[in-house]
Amino acid sequence: MNSNLSPSNSSRFEGCTLTGALSVLTEVRDAIAVIHGPAGCTHHNFSLLHATHLANDRLEAPRLLSTRLTENGIIFGGEDALEETLARAVSLSPAAVFVLSTCIVETIGDDVAAICAKHQEVPVIPVPTAGFLGGVFETGVRNALSSVASLAGPADEETLSANLVGEKNLEYGVEENAAEIVRLLSRIGIGVNLRFVRGIETRDIGRLGSAAVNILREPALRPVAEDLQRRFGTPYVDSFPAGLAGTCRFLEEVGRICGIDADAAVEEERAYQAEMLGAFDDIAGSRVSFQSPHPMLRGDPGAEAICTECAGALDLAVEEDGAAIPLPYPAPVGTAGLRRMLNRWRVLIREKQRG
Repeated sequence: MNSNLSPSNSSRFEGCTLTGALSVLTEVRDAIAVIHGPAGCTHHNFSLLHATHLANDRLEAPRLLSTRLTENGIIFGGEDALEETLARAVSLSPAAVFVLSTCIVETIGDDVAAICAKHQEVPVIPVPTAGFLGGVFETGVRNALSSVASLAGPADEETLSANLVGEKNLEYGVEENAAEIVRLLSRIGIGVNLRFVRGIETRDIGRLGSAAVNILREPALRPVAEDLQRRFGTPYVDSFPAGLAGTCRFLEEVGRICGIDADAAVEEERAYQAEMLGAFDDIAGSRVSFQSPHPMLRGDPGAEAICTECAGALDLAVEEDGAAIPLPYPAPVGTAGLRRMLNRWRVLIREKQRG
Protein backbone atom coordinates (compact mmCIF):
# COMPACT_ATOMS: atom_id res chain seq x y z
CA MET A 1 0.00 0.00 0.00
CA ASN A 2 1.28 3.45 -0.90
CA SER A 3 1.94 5.21 2.42
CA ASN A 4 0.90 8.52 0.86
CA LEU A 5 -2.66 7.18 0.69
CA SER A 6 -2.78 5.85 4.25
CA PRO A 7 -5.37 7.23 6.68
CA SER A 8 -2.67 9.05 8.64
CA ASN A 9 -1.92 11.15 5.56
CA SER A 10 -5.50 11.53 4.32
CA SER A 11 -5.64 15.15 5.48
CA ARG A 12 -3.17 16.00 2.72
CA PHE A 13 -6.01 15.43 0.26
CA GLU A 14 -8.35 17.75 2.16
CA GLY A 15 -6.38 20.89 1.30
CA CYS A 16 -4.21 23.35 3.18
CA THR A 17 -5.44 25.63 5.97
CA LEU A 18 -3.77 28.54 4.19
CA THR A 19 -5.93 28.13 1.08
CA GLY A 20 -9.07 27.71 3.16
CA ALA A 21 -8.36 30.88 5.11
CA LEU A 22 -7.53 32.88 2.00
CA SER A 23 -10.79 31.83 0.36
CA VAL A 24 -12.44 33.83 3.15
CA LEU A 25 -10.02 36.68 3.82
CA THR A 26 -9.60 37.79 0.20
CA GLU A 27 -13.34 38.53 0.17
CA VAL A 28 -12.75 41.48 2.52
CA ARG A 29 -12.16 43.85 -0.35
CA ASP A 30 -10.32 46.66 1.44
CA ALA A 31 -7.99 44.40 3.43
CA ILE A 32 -4.60 42.87 2.61
CA ALA A 33 -3.55 39.32 3.44
CA VAL A 34 0.12 38.81 4.33
CA ILE A 35 1.44 35.26 3.96
CA HIS A 36 4.42 34.68 6.23
CA GLY A 37 6.50 32.03 4.50
CA PRO A 38 8.29 31.19 1.25
CA ALA A 39 7.20 33.01 -1.90
CA GLY A 40 6.00 29.76 -3.43
CA CYS A 41 3.13 29.48 -0.94
CA THR A 42 1.84 32.89 -1.98
CA HIS A 43 2.34 32.22 -5.69
CA HIS A 44 0.42 28.95 -5.51
CA ASN A 45 -2.52 30.49 -3.70
CA PHE A 46 -2.57 33.64 -5.81
CA SER A 47 -2.71 31.52 -8.96
CA LEU A 48 -5.52 29.37 -7.58
CA LEU A 49 -7.62 32.30 -6.40
CA HIS A 50 -7.06 34.33 -9.54
CA ALA A 51 -7.96 31.41 -11.82
CA THR A 52 -11.11 30.75 -9.78
CA HIS A 53 -12.14 34.40 -9.99
CA LEU A 54 -11.66 34.41 -13.76
CA ALA A 55 -13.72 31.23 -14.09
CA ASN A 56 -16.53 33.07 -12.31
CA ASP A 57 -16.15 36.23 -14.45
CA ARG A 58 -14.50 38.20 -11.67
CA LEU A 59 -11.58 40.23 -12.99
CA GLU A 60 -10.04 41.44 -9.71
CA ALA A 61 -6.78 40.05 -8.36
CA PRO A 62 -6.49 38.95 -4.71
CA ARG A 63 -4.51 41.38 -2.53
CA LEU A 64 -1.70 39.22 -1.19
CA LEU A 65 1.78 40.02 0.07
CA SER A 66 4.51 37.53 0.90
CA THR A 67 7.33 37.82 3.41
CA ARG A 68 9.36 35.77 0.87
CA LEU A 69 11.07 33.79 3.59
CA THR A 70 14.47 32.45 2.43
CA GLU A 71 16.84 29.84 3.83
CA ASN A 72 18.48 32.52 5.97
CA GLY A 73 15.14 33.41 7.56
CA ILE A 74 14.29 29.76 8.09
CA ILE A 75 17.57 29.18 9.93
CA PHE A 76 17.75 32.41 11.96
CA GLY A 77 14.05 33.26 12.23
CA GLY A 78 11.71 35.22 9.99
CA GLU A 79 10.36 37.87 12.33
CA ASP A 80 12.40 40.66 10.69
CA ALA A 81 10.98 39.70 7.30
CA LEU A 82 7.47 39.82 8.75
CA GLU A 83 8.13 43.26 10.28
CA GLU A 84 9.29 44.60 6.91
CA THR A 85 6.34 43.15 5.03
CA LEU A 86 3.81 44.45 7.54
CA ALA A 87 5.32 47.94 7.21
CA ARG A 88 4.86 47.68 3.46
CA ALA A 89 1.29 46.41 3.85
CA VAL A 90 0.32 49.24 6.21
CA SER A 91 1.85 51.80 3.82
CA LEU A 92 -0.74 50.74 1.21
CA SER A 93 -3.52 52.09 3.50
CA PRO A 94 -5.70 49.00 3.85
CA ALA A 95 -8.61 48.98 6.28
CA ALA A 96 -7.21 45.80 7.87
CA VAL A 97 -4.31 43.37 7.50
CA PHE A 98 -4.63 39.62 8.03
CA VAL A 99 -1.44 37.66 8.69
CA LEU A 100 -1.27 33.96 7.88
CA SER A 101 1.54 31.59 8.75
CA THR A 102 2.82 28.62 6.74
CA CYS A 103 4.20 25.20 7.64
CA ILE A 104 7.75 26.57 7.78
CA VAL A 105 6.84 29.40 10.16
CA GLU A 106 5.04 26.99 12.47
CA THR A 107 8.16 24.81 12.49
CA ILE A 108 10.66 27.58 13.30
CA GLY A 109 8.38 29.16 15.92
CA ASP A 110 8.17 32.82 14.90
CA ASP A 111 5.93 34.77 17.30
CA VAL A 112 3.52 36.08 14.68
CA ALA A 113 0.95 37.32 17.20
CA ALA A 114 3.52 39.44 19.05
CA ILE A 115 4.71 41.07 15.82
CA CYS A 116 1.12 41.84 14.79
CA ALA A 117 0.37 43.39 18.19
CA LYS A 118 3.04 46.06 17.63
CA HIS A 119 0.98 47.70 14.88
CA GLN A 120 -1.74 50.16 15.90
CA GLU A 121 -2.23 52.10 12.64
CA VAL A 122 -4.84 49.63 11.37
CA PRO A 123 -6.10 46.31 12.72
CA VAL A 124 -3.42 43.68 12.08
CA ILE A 125 -5.00 40.31 12.78
CA PRO A 126 -3.04 37.04 13.06
CA VAL A 127 -5.00 34.12 11.61
CA PRO A 128 -4.15 30.58 12.83
CA THR A 129 -3.22 28.59 9.73
CA ALA A 130 0.23 26.93 9.76
CA GLY A 131 -0.28 25.30 6.37
CA PHE A 132 -0.75 21.54 6.46
CA LEU A 133 0.47 21.49 10.07
CA GLY A 134 -2.53 23.52 11.21
CA GLY A 135 -5.28 21.24 9.94
CA VAL A 136 -7.10 21.09 6.60
CA PHE A 137 -8.90 23.49 4.25
CA GLU A 138 -12.03 23.64 6.40
CA THR A 139 -9.94 24.43 9.48
CA GLY A 140 -8.58 27.45 7.64
CA VAL A 141 -12.09 28.57 6.70
CA ARG A 142 -13.31 28.33 10.30
CA ASN A 143 -10.25 30.11 11.70
CA ALA A 144 -10.53 32.89 9.14
CA LEU A 145 -14.23 33.48 9.85
CA SER A 146 -13.51 33.71 13.59
CA SER A 147 -10.63 36.10 12.96
CA VAL A 148 -12.75 38.40 10.79
CA ALA A 149 -15.50 38.31 13.43
CA SER A 150 -13.00 39.72 15.95
CA LEU A 151 -13.36 43.06 14.13
CA ALA A 152 -17.07 43.27 14.99
CA GLY A 153 -18.25 45.13 18.05
CA PRO A 154 -21.62 44.98 19.82
CA ALA A 155 -24.59 45.59 17.52
CA ASP A 156 -26.58 48.81 17.93
CA GLU A 157 -29.87 47.01 17.35
CA GLU A 158 -31.21 43.71 16.04
CA THR A 159 -32.90 43.70 12.64
CA LEU A 160 -35.23 41.10 11.12
CA SER A 161 -32.53 39.81 8.81
CA ALA A 162 -30.09 36.94 8.30
CA ASN A 163 -26.35 36.57 7.90
CA LEU A 164 -25.10 34.04 5.35
CA VAL A 165 -22.07 32.53 7.09
CA GLY A 166 -19.24 30.70 5.35
CA GLU A 167 -20.29 30.65 1.70
CA LYS A 168 -17.99 28.47 -0.39
CA ASN A 169 -16.23 31.26 -2.27
CA LEU A 170 -14.32 28.87 -4.55
CA GLU A 171 -17.49 26.99 -5.46
CA TYR A 172 -18.93 27.28 -8.96
CA GLY A 173 -22.45 28.60 -8.54
CA VAL A 174 -21.86 30.48 -5.29
CA GLU A 175 -23.88 33.47 -6.51
CA GLU A 176 -26.75 31.27 -7.68
CA ASN A 177 -26.84 29.62 -4.26
CA ALA A 178 -26.95 32.96 -2.47
CA ALA A 179 -29.73 34.14 -4.78
CA GLU A 180 -31.74 31.05 -3.87
CA ILE A 181 -31.38 31.79 -0.15
CA VAL A 182 -32.49 35.39 -0.79
CA ARG A 183 -35.54 34.08 -2.69
CA LEU A 184 -36.50 31.68 0.08
CA LEU A 185 -36.04 34.22 2.86
CA SER A 186 -38.18 36.71 0.96
CA ARG A 187 -41.10 34.28 1.28
CA ILE A 188 -41.15 34.97 5.02
CA GLY A 189 -40.23 38.65 4.79
CA ILE A 190 -36.58 38.38 5.84
CA GLY A 191 -33.67 40.09 4.07
CA VAL A 192 -29.94 39.38 4.09
CA ASN A 193 -27.98 41.51 6.53
CA LEU A 194 -24.43 40.41 5.66
CA ARG A 195 -22.72 37.80 3.52
CA PHE A 196 -20.03 36.75 5.97
CA VAL A 197 -17.63 36.70 4.20
CA ARG A 198 -18.36 37.45 0.55
CA GLY A 199 -17.56 40.73 -1.23
CA ILE A 200 -17.68 42.97 1.84
CA GLU A 201 -15.57 45.80 3.26
CA THR A 202 -14.15 46.03 6.75
CA ARG A 203 -16.75 48.57 7.85
CA ASP A 204 -19.54 46.12 6.93
CA ILE A 205 -18.31 43.67 9.59
CA GLY A 206 -19.76 45.99 12.23
CA ARG A 207 -23.24 44.77 11.21
CA LEU A 208 -22.42 41.15 12.02
CA GLY A 209 -24.19 41.08 15.37
CA SER A 210 -27.40 42.80 14.24
CA ALA A 211 -29.00 39.86 12.37
CA ALA A 212 -31.80 37.80 13.91
CA VAL A 213 -30.35 34.52 12.61
CA ASN A 214 -27.11 33.18 11.15
CA ILE A 215 -27.47 30.71 8.28
CA LEU A 216 -24.43 28.45 7.88
CA ARG A 217 -23.32 27.14 4.52
CA GLU A 218 -22.69 23.71 6.05
CA PRO A 219 -22.75 21.99 9.46
CA ALA A 220 -18.93 21.93 9.66
CA LEU A 221 -19.18 25.63 10.56
CA ARG A 222 -21.05 25.03 13.81
CA PRO A 223 -18.01 26.03 15.96
CA VAL A 224 -18.06 29.43 14.24
CA ALA A 225 -21.82 29.79 14.77
CA GLU A 226 -21.51 28.84 18.42
CA ASP A 227 -18.79 31.45 18.88
CA LEU A 228 -21.01 34.09 17.24
CA GLN A 229 -23.92 33.00 19.43
CA ARG A 230 -21.79 33.45 22.56
CA ARG A 231 -20.64 36.87 21.43
CA PHE A 232 -23.85 38.30 19.99
CA GLY A 233 -26.62 35.95 21.11
CA THR A 234 -27.53 35.14 17.51
CA PRO A 235 -29.16 31.72 16.95
CA TYR A 236 -28.33 29.78 13.82
CA VAL A 237 -29.53 27.33 11.18
CA ASP A 238 -26.76 24.84 10.55
CA SER A 239 -26.82 24.58 6.75
CA PHE A 240 -28.21 25.91 3.49
CA PRO A 241 -31.37 23.99 2.51
CA ALA A 242 -31.04 20.81 0.46
CA GLY A 243 -33.76 18.59 -1.02
CA LEU A 244 -37.48 19.11 -1.57
CA ALA A 245 -38.60 18.46 2.00
CA GLY A 246 -35.39 19.94 3.39
CA THR A 247 -36.09 23.28 1.70
CA CYS A 248 -39.51 23.47 3.31
CA ARG A 249 -38.04 22.54 6.70
CA PHE A 250 -35.53 25.35 6.24
CA LEU A 251 -38.35 27.88 5.89
CA GLU A 252 -40.05 26.45 8.97
CA GLU A 253 -36.85 26.62 11.04
CA VAL A 254 -35.94 30.16 10.06
CA GLY A 255 -39.52 31.22 10.70
CA ARG A 256 -39.51 29.59 14.14
CA ILE A 257 -36.24 31.29 15.15
CA CYS A 258 -37.50 34.67 13.96
CA GLY A 259 -40.99 34.32 15.42
CA ILE A 260 -42.70 34.20 12.01
CA ASP A 261 -45.52 31.85 10.98
CA ALA A 262 -44.06 30.19 7.87
CA ASP A 263 -47.03 27.92 7.02
CA ALA A 264 -48.17 29.98 4.04
CA ALA A 265 -44.61 30.31 2.76
CA VAL A 266 -44.11 26.54 2.97
CA GLU A 267 -47.30 25.88 0.99
CA GLU A 268 -46.19 28.37 -1.66
CA GLU A 269 -42.81 26.67 -1.90
CA ARG A 270 -44.39 23.23 -2.24
CA ALA A 271 -46.53 24.51 -5.11
CA TYR A 272 -43.41 26.03 -6.68
CA GLN A 273 -41.60 22.70 -6.35
CA ALA A 274 -44.50 20.83 -7.97
CA GLU A 275 -44.39 23.22 -10.90
CA MET A 276 -40.63 22.76 -11.19
CA LEU A 277 -40.93 18.96 -11.16
CA GLY A 278 -43.65 19.15 -13.79
CA ALA A 279 -41.12 20.59 -16.21
CA PHE A 280 -39.32 17.20 -16.11
CA ASP A 281 -42.29 15.00 -16.99
CA ASP A 282 -40.44 13.99 -20.16
CA ILE A 283 -37.98 11.86 -18.13
CA ALA A 284 -40.58 10.30 -15.82
CA GLY A 285 -40.25 6.53 -15.63
CA SER A 286 -36.63 6.50 -16.83
CA ARG A 287 -34.03 4.22 -15.24
CA VAL A 288 -31.12 5.74 -13.33
CA SER A 289 -28.20 4.51 -11.25
CA PHE A 290 -26.59 6.77 -8.67
CA GLN A 291 -22.78 6.72 -8.70
CA SER A 292 -20.34 7.82 -6.01
CA PRO A 293 -18.14 10.80 -6.87
CA HIS A 294 -14.46 10.38 -7.75
CA PRO A 295 -12.75 8.43 -4.91
CA MET A 296 -10.39 11.34 -4.24
CA LEU A 297 -13.39 13.57 -3.47
CA ARG A 298 -15.31 13.51 -0.25
CA GLY A 299 -18.93 12.50 -0.72
CA ASP A 300 -21.87 14.38 0.76
CA PRO A 301 -23.69 12.04 3.17
CA GLY A 302 -27.05 13.58 2.29
CA ALA A 303 -26.60 13.51 -1.48
CA GLU A 304 -27.98 10.02 -2.02
CA ALA A 305 -31.06 10.76 0.07
CA ILE A 306 -31.73 13.90 -1.96
CA CYS A 307 -31.31 12.03 -5.24
CA THR A 308 -33.60 9.23 -4.03
CA GLU A 309 -36.20 11.81 -3.02
CA CYS A 310 -36.13 13.45 -6.46
CA ALA A 311 -36.20 10.08 -8.22
CA GLY A 312 -39.33 9.19 -6.28
CA ALA A 313 -40.97 12.51 -7.10
CA LEU A 314 -40.34 11.90 -10.82
CA ASP A 315 -41.19 8.18 -10.74
CA LEU A 316 -37.67 7.25 -11.85
CA ALA A 317 -36.57 3.63 -11.44
CA VAL A 318 -33.26 3.25 -9.61
CA GLU A 319 -31.62 0.23 -11.25
CA GLU A 320 -28.05 -0.94 -11.67
CA ASP A 321 -28.07 -0.61 -15.47
CA GLY A 322 -29.79 2.78 -15.51
CA ALA A 323 -28.28 6.06 -16.68
CA ALA A 324 -25.24 6.78 -14.52
CA ILE A 325 -25.99 9.81 -12.34
CA PRO A 326 -23.09 11.09 -10.21
CA LEU A 327 -24.05 12.00 -6.66
CA PRO A 328 -23.66 15.77 -6.35
CA TYR A 329 -21.08 17.39 -4.14
CA PRO A 330 -21.89 19.65 -2.54
CA ALA A 331 -25.62 19.02 -2.37
CA PRO A 332 -27.72 21.35 -4.54
CA VAL A 333 -29.12 24.34 -2.66
CA GLY A 334 -32.86 24.80 -2.47
CA THR A 335 -35.40 24.28 -5.22
CA ALA A 336 -33.33 26.21 -7.77
CA GLY A 337 -30.35 23.93 -7.11
CA LEU A 338 -32.55 20.88 -7.67
CA ARG A 339 -33.73 22.31 -10.99
CA ARG A 340 -30.13 22.67 -12.17
CA MET A 341 -29.37 19.13 -10.98
CA LEU A 342 -32.39 17.69 -12.80
CA ASN A 343 -31.38 19.46 -16.00
CA ARG A 344 -28.09 17.55 -15.83
CA TRP A 345 -29.99 14.32 -15.15
CA ARG A 346 -32.08 14.90 -18.27
CA VAL A 347 -28.93 15.20 -20.40
CA LEU A 348 -27.46 11.98 -18.98
CA ILE A 349 -30.72 10.05 -19.31
CA ARG A 350 -31.13 11.09 -22.93
CA GLU A 351 -27.54 10.13 -23.70
CA LYS A 352 -28.19 6.71 -22.19
CA GLN A 353 -31.40 6.29 -24.17
CA ARG A 354 -29.63 7.17 -27.43
CA GLY A 355 -27.14 4.56 -26.38
